Amino acid sequence: MLIGILETGRPPEELKSAYGSYADMFKRLLGTADSSFEFKVYPVLDNQLPTHPQECAAWLVTGSRHGVYENLPWMLQLQDFIRAVWQAQVPMIGICFGHQIIATALGGRVEKSSKGWGVGLQAYKVQKPQAWLGEQSTVIFNAMHQDQVVELPANAEVFASSEFCEYAGLVYGGRILTFQGHPEFSTEYEEQLLNLRRGSVIPNPVADAALSGLKNGDLKPEAESGQWMANFLKQVS
Repeated sequence: MLIGILETGRPPEELKSAYGSYADMFKRLLGTADSSFEFKVYPVLDNQLPTHPQECAAWLVTGSRHGVYENLPWMLQLQDFIRAVWQAQVPMIGICFGHQIIATALGGRVEKSSKGWGVGLQAYKVQKPQAWLGEQSTVIFNAMHQDQVVELPANAEVFASSEFCEYAGLVYGGRILTFQGHPEFSTEYEEQLLNLRRGSVIPNPVADAALSGLKNGDLKPEAESGQWMANFLKQVS
């Protein structure tokens, strides 16, 4: 299966040499789950988008430092492409910004949340069982966001949520899957990113609480997240 990675953001320069790009993180995550997957990266933030929704067998939209409400030209083009993918019934996954721009493209609304930053390890309750997820009742991901989906598209169904993030996991007609959290972020990467943004982007107390949570070991990021995503893609392809 050829998976098109729609690159909407890149890690800070200080972390790229050690951890690679967001596309690299997804290649590792999904490639470990299924060695038959192949990948093609489209740097959409540089205005390089696919020409056709069936150019790849499936699509994945990465995270980004941008907000979807910025309405940059490449974002509007990406929204058009997301709608084309939906109409063509090609499977797609969206992560963080990807989660948000898919919701926006299909009729939802995203805004900067009054709840503030959701960072560090976050636990989300599974509201509705999913075949690709198995018997899981809670999913745990690293998170790095202030924006949230606040109004759902008509065709979206919530399958995971928390008190902080009501619409944390969405499925659309069984063929689009989106997460607010970051299954591709390792604990080490999340820790480095929090330290880098502490005080400048993220308030010190919020960052410190998240860093403490990473160290105390009460929550662990899901080791099976790549397999869940692979299961979903193969189920609907």
